[in-house]
Amino acid sequence: MLDQNAAQEIPGDLAPADREEIAHTTAAVVVHRGRASEDPAVIDRLVRLVEDEGLDVVAGLWADAASNTLPGALWRLYVLRAWVRHDPQTVTLRYRLGVGAAPVSEVVAGAVTPPGPDDLCDLADAVLSGVFTGDLDVALERAGAFCRILAAGAAHDADAREASDDLAASRMTHGASALLRTAEELEHAGALWRAGMLE
Repeated sequence: MLDQNAAQEIPGDLAPADREEIAHTTAAVVVHRGRASEDPAVIDRLVRLVEDEGLDVVAGLWADAASNTLPGALWRLYVLRAWVRHDPQTVTLRYRLGVGAAPVSEVVAGAVTPPGPDDLCDLADAVLSGVFTGDLDVALERAGAFCRILAAGAAHDADAREASDDLAASRMTHGASALLRTAEELEHAGALWRAGMLE
């Protein structure tokens, strides 16, 4: 990683093709390094990448990557984990509200019943560590199922608030839509990985 002073001395921004190449290269290195290691400390460092390097650094690498690419899928997984860790109370509420509407997704996500905030933080860690220690497609499908449940919960919460706070309900409905789109993107990335096409 470049330090702040060295980064500021680089003239101009990277060309889009260079940014894309860096995104793909770094994502492949992270995944292959994790999958090649049997050291739990390495896996823990990779799971905690956002906490150690900062969300902005990871965003600079992967946030612009398409959802059907390895860096795009990793970005979605890290953002999901960061949200769960940042606001576990809201995530738990949405999960509990949504689980009844998505029973199959509940099984795939694999949370305890009923989950508490710590349980969902553990689930987010387990899903992300599955990228490195298990089948990457399963990790992506679990994350997609988790997002489907949260989307259903956000939609339910929006319906309940519509009469008293239309603006908040509208924001929640938009958030539910974004979560559902993320779920679909993660599930699609899992299918691509199984087919050997997620790069």
